[in-house]
Order: sequence, then C-alpha cells, then structure tokens
Amino acid sequence: MKSEITQQEYDAFKTFLQDACGILLGDNKQYLVKSRLRKIMEENELGSLGELLKRLQRSSREPLRETVIDAMTTNETLWFRDNHPFRILNEKILPEFAETHANQPVRIWSAACSTGQEPYSIAMAIDEFRRKNPGKLRGDIRIVATDISRSVLDVARHGEYEMLAIGRGLSPERQKNYFTATRNGGWQVKPAIRSMVEFKELNLLDRYLLGKFDIVFCRNVLIYFSADLKKDILTRMHGTLNRQGYLILGASESLNGLPTLYEMVQCHPGIIYRAK
Repeated sequence: MKSEITQQEYDAFKTFLQDACGILLGDNKQYLVKSRLRKIMEENELGSLGELLKRLQRSSREPLRETVIDAMTTNETLWFRDNHPFRILNEKILPEFAETHANQPVRIWSAACSTGQEPYSIAMAIDEFRRKNPGKLRGDIRIVATDISRSVLDVARHGEYEMLAIGRGLSPERQKNYFTATRNGGWQVKPAIRSMVEFKELNLLDRYLLGKFDIVFCRNVLIYFSADLKKDILTRMHGTLNRQGYLILGASESLNGLPTLYEMVQCHPGIIYRAK
C-alpha cells in the first residue's frame, strides 16, 4: 500500500466490511487494516485503499472480495479454549442428554469455527464422556461447524496442524489419543473424530438453512458485531435451537435482552443459556 489511508477511505472500508460480514471496525484501526491488507494490495498492484474499494464495488462475486474478508476476519483459536464450556458440556449437558436423549441423535452447531479447533475439541469431549460412561448417549451425535472463510474451512476439513498449533491448549494425553503424526511433521485428527464433524461455509448475516440443533456454540465472534446485529443473530440462532436446547457464548460475551427467548443457567463457574 503506497499511500496512507484517508479518513474517507477508512470510513468507506468500515461500511464495506460491516455490510459484507457484519464486523464493526472501531475508530482509528487504520494500522490494522493496512497491515492485514498490505500483501493483497501488493499482489493486485493497488496503490490505495480507495483503489481496492473501487475494485470491490465492480462485482460482489470477485475472488478478491473473499480474500479481503478472509484477511480481516480474526481467526485466533486454540484447543479447548477457556476450558469452562467443555467442562460444562461434560459435567452438565451431556449427563442431562444421557437421560433425555439416551438413544436419540444429538446435533451441535459450532458457529465461526475457524480452522476447526472448537468443533474437534467438542468431538473429543464427547468421546471422553462416552468412554467414561459406557452405554450412555448411544444415539448419533453430529457436529456442524461453519465459518465465512473458505480458506480456514479447507484447513479444518483436512484436520492437520503444525506442532505449534497443536501445543496451544492440547494436552499430551489428548494429542496421543486423538491425533496421528504425519510425514511432514504435523499432526492430523484421527478419522473417528473427523467423521463426527461436517464443515459448511456460512455468513452469520445470511439465512440459516442448517436444521435444528440441541446445542449451539457461538463463542468469541459476537464481540465484533454491532448491538443490533448481535440481537438479530441471537434471535435467528434461537430459531435453530430445539426447545430446552443450550446456547454457549464466549467468556467475554453476554446475552443482554431477549428474555422471552432464553433463560440464564448458572454453572459455577460459567453461564450458558437455555432456549425457551
């Protein structure tokens, strides 16, 4: 990027990003935009953010649009992130489902799944519960994992990670139980765990044609949306939840409002929400 970003260009880019994927950039984030888009600008021989915006406005189907959104969406993730949600899953939700869904299928949605660490962590937690409680939760358990980015979904589907990524939140025991070493020095999720997860491309601003779920994980993504968009997303997520199904948000996120749709469930520590 040859020139500095003007306020007019920055405001126009903020509008583009919010319209495209709901992400609301704060004020004075020009450095973040410049650092994330520098390589894209150089590869496309674009000298300014204004030139990039003109190119994006020509066609909503241009591959460059997806590349820009990929660069601007945060894909920070790790295994068993924050720990509490997985403890709640294993100690509260799955024991409850073992009684209410003993032989029935269970469907789980991992929204904004990035490179797959969250849905695979969920699958591992379920396998651990079943091993500790033989004969319980005998029904089919399916995890649908979605993200707006095709590139991170490609990584997730393959399920192979470098050692640096493996070390972020994954215990040596789980690495041994659920991963196989690859020839190029990486580690791949074992087929039994990969087969539990189906990955799909989805923009959280679009309609959700995913069917019904018993549990929805929507963690560490709503903080990037405006209050109105957050409310809209949570309302539509409620429409995907079966009655008495659970919504699990990120540690820094809360459900303000929508008392007619959800009730808070205190888990000490941690909070989840039950669909009414």
